[in-house]
Amino acid sequence: MEGLMDFAFSEEQEMFLAMFRDFSAKEVAPQAEELDHEEALPLDALRKAAQQGFLGATLPEKYFGAELDYLSYVLLVETLAADSVSMAVMLATHVSLAAMSILENGDEAQKEAWLPVMSAGEAIGAFALTEPDAGSDAVYQGGSGWQTRATPEGDDVVLDGVKSWVANGEVAGIFVVFARGPEGGDAFLVPADASGLTLGYREPTLGLRSAAFNRLYLEKCRVPASNRLGAPGAGVEIARQAQDRMAIALGAAGLGVAASSLDVASQFATERVQFGVPIAEKQAIQRYVAEVLTEVEALRYLVYHAAWAVDRGDGFSRDASVVKAFGAKVARNATNQMLQVLGGYGYMEDYPMARKYRDARALGIIGGPTELHHVRIAQDVFAKRDVDVVP
Repeated sequence: MEGLMDFAFSEEQEMFLAMFRDFSAKEVAPQAEELDHEEALPLDALRKAAQQGFLGATLPEKYFGAELDYLSYVLLVETLAADSVSMAVMLATHVSLAAMSILENGDEAQKEAWLPVMSAGEAIGAFALTEPDAGSDAVYQGGSGWQTRATPEGDDVVLDGVKSWVANGEVAGIFVVFARGPEGGDAFLVPADASGLTLGYREPTLGLRSAAFNRLYLEKCRVPASNRLGAPGAGVEIARQAQDRMAIALGAAGLGVAASSLDVASQFATERVQFGVPIAEKQAIQRYVAEVLTEVEALRYLVYHAAWAVDRGDGFSRDASVVKAFGAKVARNATNQMLQVLGGYGYMEDYPMARKYRDARALGIIGGPTELHHVRIAQDVFAKRDVDVVP
């Protein structure tokens, strides 16, 4: 029936999923704990992901991308997050925020200059939206909250300001930078070696310790005016589109970490003996498992349906917020309850559950806090009743 999702994966999608699982099992899972303890980045896994075509996952073949449909790409993010949310977030930042912003808004010269090297992993993409005093709210204020300024000077633009929480900043070859220009919010492509660009310290974080979030300082940073993405003043819409794409990817990351936490705890429950029997036989444990499985399967439908809507070319902004908000909730609940199943072992850093718990908590913050996505959902609901919901 038209408008309803076919829940069966295509033969090609099944092949991709098997490939993703094999890659993650070999290249991501074995080093995830060590990298987390050392707060080191998964550089080797990123390099090998590029060799597999994953860094150009959704990009056209003409730019050396894999040209995956968005559902297949979401399966990739979900699979990586099951083993390392940090790795999933780094890849999604590169693809959903940076590369696809160029693909959907850049001119042909910009695409030819950056997309092939991004597909090859020769230039990792970063996204510089947030500022010390302006988060996602700035997007809903038409960019007026951005303190970073873009000042035209002849054929160039001079950028001045500070960005914070710049995902992938430490390894980036190209930054998508948002600033206030004469006609409103603008987005610019700024190479990592641009004069006047200085990478600041890496933000210390509770979780996602194998991902990089940096300060970025722009002091008389001069770039050609031709580096602007889209028309003058289009930066706000570019940011919104990127946030919607990333919201679905982060929902997939929530699905991955929640489902893998259920797997870890279920296996533990069959092996852990208390009062003479495996704790899997205890109703309290069974209730935890049943509740988490129910939420995971509900999230799975929402994530896949949102990705399917992207592939159909449907509007997906509301679905993206639903997936992002619910995905963060499910990831938080699942890791919390499955940690409880493991008891003291779950609280030990030698076991993966502690890392999953810390990483899952970030999903309600990055990519726009849950509260903001609740407002966006409410806006859609009440707009049909002529009620204006203001963030």
